[in-house]
Amino acid sequence: MRVMNTASNAAATRQIRRIVQHAQYDQFTSDYDIALLELSAPVFFNDLVQPVCVPAPSHAFTSGTTCFVTGWGELATLLQEATVSIINHKTCNKMYDDAVTPRMICAGNIQGGVDACQGDSGGPLVCLERGRRWFLAGIVSWGEGCARQNRPGVYTQVIKFTDWIHQQTKGQV
Repeated sequence: MRVMNTASNAAATRQIRRIVQHAQYDQFTSDYDIALLELSAPVFFNDLVQPVCVPAPSHAFTSGTTCFVTGWGELATLLQEATVSIINHKTCNKMYDDAVTPRMICAGNIQGGVDACQGDSGGPLVCLERGRRWFLAGIVSWGEGCARQNRPGVYTQVIKFTDWIHQQTKGQV
């Protein structure tokens, strides 16, 4: 795993020691699409590297909340960022013919034009709360095409897995 900041040319590289995939992951529906990576060495925080908050199970990311998704996609050499909005669960589920489970959250733009895409899977959907704290709302999971009208991105909803994350990390998160 490599993280690079092109403005400063700083990079950090870590080997992955272990991958913990959710036991109920369903490759056909993408339900329970979450895994944790244990790194071989610690990551040190500085002005360019900061942690994100894991939300409590009671945390609400309401429809219309502005969030950000990042990823390299298939083609980019620089990390890309897109501004997206949380989309109402019922609305999104209707667009996808009831394929959006309660463990998923949708974000994007109903009109299309902005979205995560192939190669971004596993990337973060983060929301800034009260202008000071970043929360991990979702993890890029699936969608139909990229940035298509009425086809927002579908993400693993992190609040549904907070307890699982704490169990797997023994409360170290």
